[in-house]
Amino acid sequence: MAEEQHDNAAKQPTADRPTTDKATVDHAAADDTHILHRTLWYDTPEDVNDLAHKAELVVRHEWSQFQQVNNQGGRANCQGNWPTFHQMRLSQFLTWRLEMVDSYAEDLDDADATGRNLLTEKYARMMESTEPERYRTELEPHMPKLDPERIKAQEAVIKQQVAWARDFRERFPKLGQAMRVLTTSEDVIGTTSFETYLRGELCTYSNRTFAMYAQMIVDLTNAGVNLTEETLWLTVSLGGFSSLEEAEAAQ
Repeated sequence: MAEEQHDNAAKQPTADRPTTDKATVDHAAADDTHILHRTLWYDTPEDVNDLAHKAELVVRHEWSQFQQVNNQGGRANCQGNWPTFHQMRLSQFLTWRLEMVDSYAEDLDDADATGRNLLTEKYARMMESTEPERYRTELEPHMPKLDPERIKAQEAVIKQQVAWARDFRERFPKLGQAMRVLTTSEDVIGTTSFETYLRGELCTYSNRTFAMYAQMIVDLTNAGVNLTEETLWLTVSLGGFSSLEEAEAAQ
């Protein structure tokens, strides 16, 4: 498997974020501990706590599967970097609705029960772009088949998310430089783009989970919310920054 590269990157001091609008995620400090008060979809403590708890369990389940990914050339360094993995993945799942997290948790359970590893499949699918010949001969025969309508729907999601990521990188160029390269056309062995990574991940979702995810993208598009910005704000907040602007200045 090609070596893992994380979607986002941020330095990690300690701080909090001031309240902004309903499409943001607010934190406050109490006894030097970050407390999540609101997310994109929830603003009651019970729902926020439920989301945070379930997201944490999903990240830990993914980490367990990640430990079983066989990397070409031996174990990848990132497979021993729990803090970064935790920060990157948790920031993603905290932007999801509760039912999406529940659905993906079921996907992971189903994969365990049937001898699949969704993390292995994700990185294998990325190699369709980075190592196409090896993917075609060694990996594709073992990948679950997706029907053309599912692939078409995924590409619509990917197009929107690439546009969001491009917009974010233009407004926060230093943080953007710490992210993956943006498009599949930039892929080379050892460097996997945001677009290719996202495509690989979406392919691992069940039809149920993907339908929820695609609807979320439609809802955020209609609301004028940039999912990359929301995810990156959570990433830098988990790293201790009070704002994206502060994180940008620290790069």
